[in-house]
Amino acid sequence: QVQLVQSGGGSVKAGGSLTLSCVISGFPYPTYCVGWSRQRPGKEREEVAGIDNEGSTHYADFVKGRFTISQGNGKKILYLEMTNLIPEDTGMYYCAAVPYRRGPCGVSFYPDDLWGQGTQVTVSS
Repeated sequence: QVQLVQSGGGSVKAGGSLTLSCVISGFPYPTYCVGWSRQRPGKEREEVAGIDNEGSTHYADFVKGRFTISQGNGKKILYLEMTNLIPEDTGMYYCAAVPYRRGPCGVSFYPDDLWGQGTQVTVSS
């Protein structure tokens, strides 16, 4: 059974940093895409970043240069390092996993994909 368990998040002032973690278990697929989405208050969910089994990454324009996606512990943990945070980054962040490739990883995740429980990020001005 695949499980995605998130940790991290919290509240910081603008300009601060946070790192989100997502432990992915029961996910033995050699070809995959994993990443992060977020839902800001009153907004639709939007993709933030993705990384595939070959290490190729994709970032949304609004986080390029500020956020870094990576994997650790034998690719069992997914990270999102967020720096230079702004109030507009406030929202619920979700990790996602797809057990195959379907185009550039991180461009789109869908409700039927595998999801973490979400973690709140709040950035104050």
